[in-house]
Amino acid sequence: MQHHLYLSIRSRLSNLTSEKEIIYRGRFKQKTADKMVKLFAISVLYKGPESARLLKAAYDLQQFGFFQRGSVQEFMTFTSKIITERCNPCSRQSVKEQEYMCHVYVRADNLAGVVISDHEYQYRVAHNMINKVLDDFAAKVPAHLWPSTEESAIPYSELPATLTRWQNPREADALTRVQEEVEETKIILHNTIEAVLERGEKLDDLVNKSEMLSLQSKTFYKTARKTNSCCSFG
Repeated sequence: MQHHLYLSIRSRLSNLTSEKEIIYRGRFKQKTADKMVKLFAISVLYKGPESARLLKAAYDLQQFGFFQRGSVQEFMTFTSKIITERCNPCSRQSVKEQEYMCHVYVRADNLAGVVISDHEYQYRVAHNMINKVLDDFAAKVPAHLWPSTEESAIPYSELPATLTRWQNPREADALTRVQEEVEETKIILHNTIEAVLERGEKLDDLVNKSEMLSLQSKTFYKTARKTNSCCSFG
């Protein structure tokens, strides 16, 4: 199965006539898909004045090719940082790209969470997951560590188990029904990652300037773009 995650942006830009933004209010009544839904990543970040810092993350990349997982993980982290940096405090966004969704929430204290899933994973459940993760993280990791501590030094190890537990949204949601505040909050849905970039920003420039992307990943990006393979990861 081919997976189109990040570089598909370039092939779709020519068909994008305008930014479309949908605001969901009230209760989210999304039909449950028959196929297995999927979570690929959960990240906790700190939104600083200039950039977002990754504090902890967990990934499930078994569906991707073994030799491509490194680049997939780098681009997931890269995407999470881009979205977090462009999301205002106290707001939620869900960014759509092909069959993938990137859900982000930035709290008032600038602690942020990003979940990457497929389209079938319910938005409300994804944002409930972010709520629970951020509350737990904030309770266990002192706030003074967030702005400058490296990921390896953050004393928090719960994300892998959390990612596994929330793979089944029905079971996970049944355990978190008390978190009804998400159902009363607006979530802004963007049709492409390009829609969250600031005016004048270009994805190519962000990739080229990124210090977190390896040369291998940048080369892969350029090659996939030229061949229109659109980030075929597996």
